[in-house]
Amino acid sequence: MSTTAPASSVSSAIVASAANGWRGLPVLALAIVAVLAASTLAPTSGYILNIVMQAATYAIGVAGLVVVLGYCGQISLAQAAFFGLGAYGVGLGTTDFHLPFFVSLLLGVAVATGFGIALGLASLRLGGHYLAMVTISFQQIVTLVLTNWIGLTHGPDGVKSIPRPSLPGLELDRGDRYLALCLVALMAVTWYAWRLKTTRLGRAMQAVRDNEIAASTCGIDVFRTKVLAFAISALLGGLGGGLFAGAFSYISPDQFAFGESIVLLTMALLGGVQSPFGALLGTTLLVLLPEWLRFLRNIYLAVYGAAVILIMVFLPDGLWGFVANRLRRATPIEGTVPPLPLLSQTGTASSEAALAITGLAKHFGGLKALDGVDLSVRRGAVHALIGPNGSGKTTFINVATGLYRPTAGTIRLAGQDLTTAPAHERTRRGLARTFQNIRVFRGMTVLENVMIGAERPGNDIAEQPALVVSRALAALDFVGLRADANRLVGTLSYGHQRYVEIARALAGNPHILLLDEPAAGLNMTEKHELGLLLRRLKGHGLTILIVDHDMNLVEQVADHITVLNFGRRIADGTPREVLTDPDVIAAYLGEPREHALA
Repeated sequence: MSTTAPASSVSSAIVASAANGWRGLPVLALAIVAVLAASTLAPTSGYILNIVMQAATYAIGVAGLVVVLGYCGQISLAQAAFFGLGAYGVGLGTTDFHLPFFVSLLLGVAVATGFGIALGLASLRLGGHYLAMVTISFQQIVTLVLTNWIGLTHGPDGVKSIPRPSLPGLELDRGDRYLALCLVALMAVTWYAWRLKTTRLGRAMQAVRDNEIAASTCGIDVFRTKVLAFAISALLGGLGGGLFAGAFSYISPDQFAFGESIVLLTMALLGGVQSPFGALLGTTLLVLLPEWLRFLRNIYLAVYGAAVILIMVFLPDGLWGFVANRLRRATPIEGTVPPLPLLSQTGTASSEAALAITGLAKHFGGLKALDGVDLSVRRGAVHALIGPNGSGKTTFINVATGLYRPTAGTIRLAGQDLTTAPAHERTRRGLARTFQNIRVFRGMTVLENVMIGAERPGNDIAEQPALVVSRALAALDFVGLRADANRLVGTLSYGHQRYVEIARALAGNPHILLLDEPAAGLNMTEKHELGLLLRRLKGHGLTILIVDHDMNLVEQVADHITVLNFGRRIADGTPREVLTDPDVIAAYLGEPREHALA
């Protein structure tokens, strides 16, 4: 393995990782934009201009759904409400309060964003159909307020004669010029949403979408990420709505009712909800398709509906998802990177406790899963936690890493009390883990999975994208998966997905690594390779707490063993002391381990 990394090699790795799956860039999306923009270059009928303006403004709102649903996985059926708030901000601001158009647009966007944040905060602990019900309720409330607050919103009559903006030396009241403004905004929003996916925040959103528990143990503040997703979605919805109001000079509550939220959602799903180019494609088709089918007269709606249903049934990733999946190429990333730095490798094993847990208890009603467990992991040592099924080992790991709150006891990492700290804060302090049941982010590549680990808050390179890629590649080098960096993680074998979890944890340069049954589900060859990997980590001096049933693996790597049974510690000491203890033999081993290591 090379010990040096030219800057050019790191830069090429960044380009390769960002371009993966988009080789040749979105030609189809650019073609759609060219078609839309062409209408601004030649005299065009007002009818066509209106159709294209509707598509452009709707596409901006649909891009918000890409962020909240496609990236973050949060169901929102209230996008038309945010769209309406932005529209009414422009309509009322310009007509009733006589504010400039762009000031009114900013106010409308701000109001929509504020409500988006409020909705996100109110929905933090909800998911699935419960979250959908909350967003539907919000949508209905907004519609009722717009309809019945006549003194402010003008009620069912709506807002008329909404003026278009004007800039010094440029009048935008003409349809073609205002359409150009809408297209510029659409391109800016599309570029932003595309770039967002490859940023630290975008990867955090995708991690939350794929697995919230794993995301939290990678240092991601799940609640904050969800709120940001709702805020960005609402902001884009408000922007699209504000431009829509200027485009048509008239708005009314029925234009932003629940049915419109369904239309916006359908546009996102039809084109491909995980890409802003999919949103652009889906919106364009759903706006233009009815116009193309009008020659069918009485049956055009039936044909239109059938076409949409067939596309969504047979292309579950949407039209753009279908294209992107065909274009994706898992190309190797060339170049060398520095070897993986392990925080503990500069030190030596000592009697100092890296992780000290005292009197730890966790009760589930009347069940005492943990009952006053004491455990101290020495710095630079490999500490094994063993015991029969149901003894409390995984519960111990979950409490130690913050997924469960302890009933009693204290948890200290490097002398800092983390007993009440949330999972992402413990990761920030240097506590990394893997899971008994693999928790990788299946919608992302191998490299992106490991980059999330490298971006953990508190890591020395978390804010430097080039070094994040370099660190992630070094972690993949360490576990032997560099060649698979650009593959979707779900296409790997079970054993290699375990290695991805380990690489993700190592990329964060942790103080201590907790491995929850890393050998579970592996065949003999894979277990042998895992043993070699763990011995390499031990040779680097990394502090490790390992839970596993494979006693051969435990004997190979452990310096110290603690045994649990029925939530209590029944033995603690060196492998030879523990594996020959009569209580341990009776409770777990069944026979002495005479060949246990000293």
